Amino acid sequence: MTATTSDRSLEGRRAIVTGGAKSMGLHFARALAGAGAKVALGDVVDGEAAAADITTQSGLDCFYKHLDVSDERSAESFCTEVAERFGGIDILVNNPAIFASARLGPFADGTADEWNRMLAVNVTGSFLMAKYAVPAMSEGGFGRIVNIGSGTAHKGMPNMVAYVSSKAALLGFTRSLARELGDKGITVNTLGLGLIESDSIKDDEVHMSFTERVVASRSIHRSGHPDDPVGALLYLSSDASAFMTGQTLMVDGGSVNL
Repeated sequence: MTATTSDRSLEGRRAIVTGGAKSMGLHFARALAGAGAKVALGDVVDGEAAAADITTQSGLDCFYKHLDVSDERSAESFCTEVAERFGGIDILVNNPAIFASARLGPFADGTADEWNRMLAVNVTGSFLMAKYAVPAMSEGGFGRIVNIGSGTAHKGMPNMVAYVSSKAALLGFTRSLARELGDKGITVNTLGLGLIESDSIKDDEVHMSFTERVVASRSIHRSGHPDDPVGALLYLSSDASAFMTGQTLMVDGGSVNL
């Protein structure tokens, strides 16, 4: 069967974007709504204005609810409210990440608290959201889980051991969960990103200092822009990717070759 434009439509779908109130999460949420999906934004920062703007622009229901993905009660409550308000859950974009605010420096200078917090948000958060979103997906016989990964998990990066380790853990999470959920009509994939000049990164001089080195490592020698991964996200969220699961799709200008 040949894929058609309609395979990429998300009309009638119900989506969750964690970390969706700002930066790349907000770009993802806008793209999903633009393709026809109702979207719930979950974040520890306020996203009321962002949700209202998406509703205005798309004409579809979009709402924000405070969400701490590292807290099981928060994750369960969020997924329950989304399922009740939208009548189900079809798409989960696991986008929470401690990155711009993370300490950069030798691993031996890090603390156990710093390490545990990184894993709690970047890894445990994805597990908890999947745990409470999957029942609604199973009931509907359709699900797309997109874990947001990083090229650093494939290349390694000095002075960022906790962050890189958390993103490497997501690769195993993706592969294992894909095996477990394949017969339920649910696919699980990783959307791997290179350095993207999102709002949170552009305001950070330390992380922006990586830009020249990162661009030099790419086959396409330019900075990554927030719109660059959107097409891949919509593909992984739609019917077009129905026979793809457990995979990593890199959108990084050709820096990582898998």
